[in-house]
Amino acid sequence: MIGARSDVVGSLLRPSYLLQARQELARGVVSSSDFKKIEDRAVDEAVFLQEKAGLAVVTDGEMRRLSFQSQLPEAVDGFGSFDLDAFLWGDWHGGDVDDKSIARPQRLGVVDRLRRRRYLCAEELSYLRSRTDRIVKVSLPSPSLWANFWSAELSGHVYPTLDSFLADVTAILRDEVEELVRLGATYIQLDAPHYPLLLHEQTRAFYESRGWTLERWLSAGIELDNAVVAGFAGRGVTFGMHLCRGNQESRWLVSGDYEDIARHIFGAVDVQRLLLEYDDERSGGFESLRHVPDDRTVVLGLVTTKSGRLESADDLIARIREAARFFPLEQLALSPQCGFASSVVGNRLSADEQRDKLRLVTQTAAAVWASLES
Repeated sequence: MIGARSDVVGSLLRPSYLLQARQELARGVVSSSDFKKIEDRAVDEAVFLQEKAGLAVVTDGEMRRLSFQSQLPEAVDGFGSFDLDAFLWGDWHGGDVDDKSIARPQRLGVVDRLRRRRYLCAEELSYLRSRTDRIVKVSLPSPSLWANFWSAELSGHVYPTLDSFLADVTAILRDEVEELVRLGATYIQLDAPHYPLLLHEQTRAFYESRGWTLERWLSAGIELDNAVVAGFAGRGVTFGMHLCRGNQESRWLVSGDYEDIARHIFGAVDVQRLLLEYDDERSGGFESLRHVPDDRTVVLGLVTTKSGRLESADDLIARIREAARFFPLEQLALSPQCGFASSVVGNRLSADEQRDKLRLVTQTAAAVWASLES
């Protein structure tokens, strides 16, 4: 089981040359083969950044993705046409103007039976493993996150129920994990922002309009997560789950303590690492950590990715000590609160500020846990 004290959620700011190349690819100015070389360069730079920062875990920065979850419709037939807006549903806060966009999921809908054209992340993993000897992480979306993109009106002719649709999503993601493990994956993360969104009345009502009650979201959803990861424990694979409250252009979707979902999720999901957002008061206190089983690691997302303001190492250490009142210090770790760019539109901070925050994670982790591991 991976016991890394410093971790990273997944995405990093995309370099300007990659964003430009993506636009040129869409216009037919850049060929697919040339664009692949540009993506490779961006991944190489992301790996170098993380290694130089001293991180025990590295990702490819999600340089090949439009959004943290876009690899599914990009690799699987059955979804309608889509753009970035399809993934940005909800009422976003924290920017210059609150964004009322709860209906956006209908811009990407399930219109046919799902059929995989290629694996979602096999290329990401294979290339990344060839570029680093650190622990490599690959992230996948939680199956029930995709409920956003099913509706009886749009999808009912191929998937009469939400359950029938999510069964196929789960099967595809399960096959993906099997392939990733075959290729040498040792750390796979499920991204599950929809669970904390259940804390908010409006977003909870939206999810319930898909066909499940709140109780079913917190039972059937975890059942599907567990179906994706089941059976790999003896094959040297660590699974994590990341829970956050929305992350786009330094904005957020909901506030709320984990307490109302913690007792349903923390002990029921079959993962070894829980990556939890705790960068500001919107996330509440650490009391809900008492619901985490004693065989898990909690990765505290204390370093915000939503601004360039650099936290104090002393303050981070104090917060880690506070969390240790509710869960053992030797089973805690540290990371940024979320990705730095959950889509190609990154958060509002500079590449230098991102670098400094990654360094702070590793330096603080070393200061806190070095004595325990010496």
